[in-house]
This record gives sequence, structure tokens and C-alpha cells, in this order.
Amino acid sequence: MGNESYGKKRFKRSRSHFADRITADGRDGWPVEAGRYRLVVSLACPWAGRVLVARRLLGLESALSLGITDPIQDDRSWRFTLDPDGRDPVLGIRYLSEAYEAREKDAPGGVSVPAIVDVPSGRLVTNDFQQITLDLATEWTELHRPGAPDLYPRALRAEIDEVMEDVFQDLNNGVYRAGFATGQEEYESACRDVFRRLDALTRRLAGRRYLVGDTLTEADIRLFTTLVRFDAVYHGHFKCNRYKLSENPVLWAYARDLFQTPGFGDTVDFDHIKRHYYRVHRGINPTGVVPLGPDTDGWTTPHGRERLGGRPFGEGTPPGAP
Repeated sequence: MGNESYGKKRFKRSRSHFADRITADGRDGWPVEAGRYRLVVSLACPWAGRVLVARRLLGLESALSLGITDPIQDDRSWRFTLDPDGRDPVLGIRYLSEAYEAREKDAPGGVSVPAIVDVPSGRLVTNDFQQITLDLATEWTELHRPGAPDLYPRALRAEIDEVMEDVFQDLNNGVYRAGFATGQEEYESACRDVFRRLDALTRRLAGRRYLVGDTLTEADIRLFTTLVRFDAVYHGHFKCNRYKLSENPVLWAYARDLFQTPGFGDTVDFDHIKRHYYRVHRGINPTGVVPLGPDTDGWTTPHGRERLGGRPFGEGTPPGAP
């Protein structure tokens, strides 16, 4: 998914090799332009899931087209076998690696999603999963829908950044450090970090609806894409099993609140999520058997978080139907 390597010693997530930015002034050579770029994602990937949520909330669907890969990779990584003739209908390629190779032959870091590709040239622009959503929120504003929320408000950025960094280190990335640990001590350290952060988030969210301020922000998006995968894959597959998300009343209600908010749950595909993790990670799950559970019906049950107030979209409005 996002720049992962599984060494003999410990799991490591590398920085994105292609960190060009698509900006309003085009300072990296890539100006914001409706229809010029294609976003490529796997519905299984939490890092790609962030971009899907941001794209929906900001109303960028018509400006930034979407290609979806098969959740199962082969030796050339992400492939477009879900599309007719096994080719992305816009880029005309069978593998995302072709866009990487068009940009730089034998580039380090592997082929990861999310990725944004320049349609006219067929070249990869960026796979910087940490920056893409921030730029969609701040550089693509002229193409936002009317009523789009401010997901990265300037006055709250320092607090948002601090919260996101803690969540990334201990939770977003922590579940992978636990899941791909090759030693008991390494696993226990990572797993403790995961639940230490979940416990801290429980305290933070017990009396407030959202992580920062009283509206949805980038911080909520980044937490959601890990929480929504927790019981389905991280609890069992990655051995993060001190408790299930559904056993934590505060975080389970918070996650359901987001899931039921337009732009969040409608980007989630539990089938893709489970098939990718359980069938691709053969070092952890050698049989490739995909579990039937957990039951996902609970995601649509009442959450009661409205009592905490908050304005999901601030002065804006919800996005329309997908």
C-alpha cells in the first residue's frame, strides 16, 4: 500500500519517493487543473482511503477522476483487473507500475497507493500519502464544491498536526509494526503503543465529538480509516487484540458517527479490505483464508454522538450522493 518494507529486523515505512505537489501556482510543475490528473487507489488501503474521503467531502469527483485497483496484487503489484480488458479506461495501462516507470525507471520504494497520475503524459506525479489530502484541502480550493468544509483550518493547523503525528506513529503505522513484527519484544512494544493511543483517544473523545475543534478535520479522516479496519483486520490479522473497537464504547460510537456521515462510510468496501489483507499477506496468513466476520451491520446502528454538539461541516453542507 503506502511505502512499506518488511525487513528481517522490523517493519519500516519509508518516506514517499515521489513527493511533487499539485498546487494552485504550479510551483512543482504540476498546476491544479480539472480533469488533468487521475487518482489511483485500492479500496483496501487506509492511506488511499484518506484521499477518497477528502475527495468526496470537498466535491472533487468531477475534477479528479478515480481509478480503482484489484485488492489482490501479483508480482507487479497493483493491477487494473477490475476494468474491462484489465486496463484502466483513462490511463490505458494494466499495472500502476507502468505510470511509475514512465516517471522514473527502477525507482526505489516500490509501487504504492494512493497515487496521482498525469493523464496527458501517463507519468506518476506523486505518491506522497501524507501530503496529498492536505493539498486537496488547501491548494484545490477553486475546484471545491459549494459548501465544501474546511478540513485544514489555518487557526487549528498546529493542533491538528500534533494530533495527527501522534495517531500516525502509534496507531496508523503502529498496527503495521505490530502485525509485521518478527519478534515477541518488537510485537509487544508496537501493540502497547496501539492501545496506549486508543486509550488516549478514548479520553479525548469522551466529551467532544471531533478530534480538533467542533467540525470535521483532516485529523478525523486519518483516524477513521484505521478505526474502520480495526475489527475486520487489525484485531485478528495483526494481533492487535487487547480489545475490539466494538468493545470500546467511546471509540465505537465515534467511528459509527463518522461512518454514517456522508463521505466516510460510502467510501468503505469491507470485502476489498479483508481480501487484500488476508490473501496478500501470506507471511502472516499462509493459507490465504478470508474470515467471514465480523458482522458489519453494527456500523449503521445509532451512535448518540449528536448530544455532544459539533457541526460536522462547519458553515458548509454535506456532499451529495456518491
